[in-house]
Amino acid sequence: MTDFHAPVPDYRLDGFTPATEQTEDAFLSVTLSDDMLVPLAEHHSADGRETYLLLYDRAAIWDIPGTAEYVTLHITRDAAQRTFDFTHERHPVIPLAQNWLIRQGCPAESAEPSKNHGPRPADVLTARLEGMLRANPDDRYTVLDHSTDNPCSFDFGIEVSTLVHDSHPASAHAPYRVFLEETTKDFRSYTVREGAFPSVEAADTWVRERSTPLPLAPAPDGAVGLRAETARARSTVNSGGLAVPPAAVVPPRSASAAPARVRRSAP
Repeated sequence: MTDFHAPVPDYRLDGFTPATEQTEDAFLSVTLSDDMLVPLAEHHSADGRETYLLLYDRAAIWDIPGTAEYVTLHITRDAAQRTFDFTHERHPVIPLAQNWLIRQGCPAESAEPSKNHGPRPADVLTARLEGMLRANPDDRYTVLDHSTDNPCSFDFGIEVSTLVHDSHPASAHAPYRVFLEETTKDFRSYTVREGAFPSVEAADTWVRERSTPLPLAPAPDGAVGLRAETARARSTVNSGGLAVPPAAVVPPRSASAAPARVRRSAP
């Protein structure tokens, strides 16, 4: 359902002016429709100099098909000059948004979404893969492309594919990875699975055609059983391998909005 009482982002900019004209133009562009930006996580430094925001953009479904739905902002303030500057990024999935915030200096615990926002991980493997994207140890993942398919309908779920290059030596034989996030049509839970490909072209072909199941990446240590179970259920488009979902939660999405069809978008 549409949440007409969603909280608005807390920029904490009363009494501050943009540091430059470029800052002003960029901030106005990012926040032009901020009544459609749903805060999922925020952190304000004790000295008042910095604010970190993780936002869900409900207007993304009307943008270019495939547009990522999560926005992060890092606002910095000069208390003496009473000016502010900021940087921002758009992300296809929450763990990548969290990684960006943490790298900007946000405490990791403050980058966690508040309770009751959106669907929940359906299984342990999903949580594990999200943890890898969130941590991105030694910068092993470089995002090359991504696409979000949100039909905005209770007849279909949401699907997000994120193509990355994995620089870990163990992935050298298939360094191009597709992280596929699939949300159930009731928006109660979602899974994440990792596909492994020898080239960008092979990964791109799979994302476009879906003529075969997702070629799963080798199991990480301790996850062999999970991968074996998953392999029997994954993954062509709209497949039904989700675990039994937990109690329903309200997603930060407008289910009554016009449909948006997928097209690949650059990160």
